[in-house]
Amino acid sequence: MIGVRFGPGSDGRSVRGFPRRLRGLYLLIAALTAVPGILRAQVFHGTPSDYRSLIVGLAPGDTLSLAAGTYRSGLPIIDLHGVPGRAIVVTGPARGAPAIFPGRPCCNTVQIKDSSYVEIRDLKLDGRDIPGIDGVNGRGVTHHITIEGLTIVGHGGDQQDVGISTKGPAWDWVIRGNTIIGAGTGMYLGNSPGDDPFVRGIIEYNLMVDTIGYNLQIKQQNPRPTGIGMPPDGGRTIIRYNVFTKAHGASSGAMARPNLLVGHFPLTGAGRNDVYEIYGNFFWQNPTEALFQGEGNIALYDNVFVNDFGDAVNIQPQHGVPRMVRVFDNTVVARDSGIQVIGGAAGYTREVIGNAVFAGSPIRAAYRRDNVAVPYAAAGDFLNRISGALGGRDWFPRPGMLTGVAVDLRPFQAFTDYNRDFDGTLRDGTHRGAYAGSGVNPGWIPRLEIRPPLGVIPVPVATSGGGVPGPVKPVPGSPGSGAHLVTRMRARY
Repeated sequence: MIGVRFGPGSDGRSVRGFPRRLRGLYLLIAALTAVPGILRAQVFHGTPSDYRSLIVGLAPGDTLSLAAGTYRSGLPIIDLHGVPGRAIVVTGPARGAPAIFPGRPCCNTVQIKDSSYVEIRDLKLDGRDIPGIDGVNGRGVTHHITIEGLTIVGHGGDQQDVGISTKGPAWDWVIRGNTIIGAGTGMYLGNSPGDDPFVRGIIEYNLMVDTIGYNLQIKQQNPRPTGIGMPPDGGRTIIRYNVFTKAHGASSGAMARPNLLVGHFPLTGAGRNDVYEIYGNFFWQNPTEALFQGEGNIALYDNVFVNDFGDAVNIQPQHGVPRMVRVFDNTVVARDSGIQVIGGAAGYTREVIGNAVFAGSPIRAAYRRDNVAVPYAAAGDFLNRISGALGGRDWFPRPGMLTGVAVDLRPFQAFTDYNRDFDGTLRDGTHRGAYAGSGVNPGWIPRLEIRPPLGVIPVPVATSGGGVPGPVKPVPGSPGSGAHLVTRMRARY
């Protein structure tokens, strides 16, 4: 805390006797120091021997910087609250040797409970395959939590063991830039009965590899709890720029799970008009289930789906039914079913538009138009390279392929980055599938890595004719698309 001395004869409440030009400065300093926590932000340096004692004293704006080493007593974040613009941060080294938290049979490794405006960054969690523990677990009421840059391994002792989990009402979480390998389930947000909703989250730039069950599941939601400050109706949960793969080690039979599953939002009351925006992701292989399954309100666009073993996209009833569904501008390569939209609620729009689908059964949907839908075996006639090792494959269209009459993109303009392709290129509506171009791929070649951020330089405009370009995409640091969330990552990945 900064102390203020007002001078000889002062009782601490008067600035008389000081030069007029300094009175405003002293009044400002006095006001700031009168409010607890303002100007108090500090950086504490923790080690395995003292970090637990430092956690309990963290205040808004404080950072606990953990040295490299092994932290054997877990990380409890209990009743810690930052404030807007002044989060409490717990971080390990961004580079070099990590801060490692090994699993313990008693407890989840990082336990967050009844906390808000907290950021957890740059840790390694090794569960040592101890059954019954999660890497990160949120309980009670949690909001404005950021989980960033974690490496989570050794949480595959059981399919129910989770890398990142919430088991209480949770909103405004950001889960970014994490690597989860071989967990029972990568992320499991919500609970089975549907009473602990996960609301208005952003899940981006994560790598989820070879989980036994889901890479990511967000559970269906019952009517929202009241009186705890949850967001109003009409929010969006964004799932973008992630890599999902279940090429190895997946459960089969009754325990088989999709890479990504999203359940419905509340059917009535607050949240009934919330929507999932799922875009810019790479889905790679699932030998025992579909790559994606969903119900409720879903916008699914600009993704690349590849499953040489089975289905790609199944939008169908589970605990509820599909409601508003927009599936547009995806590239799908699947041995069996490509895109399936069945069993929806009356009075809602469900449409499949502008996709490039190469599958045994390309598209099954009541309303579909302006798609390219051809057999799985023909994918190589349209795409650059569909065989070989991952990293050598390239699903960008061959020169002059996958174009047509311009699709009007304006019906999709409510969705974030609706007019940007898989690589961030501005669309003109004439290309089918995830890419707005053909020939040489100018962007990221999908592989098993955290996807590089799209960057801050202007992206090229697709030029094959037709259509009216939409608004310029916000650059990192600006509101609107959430693109500001990748600013810190640019120096790290």
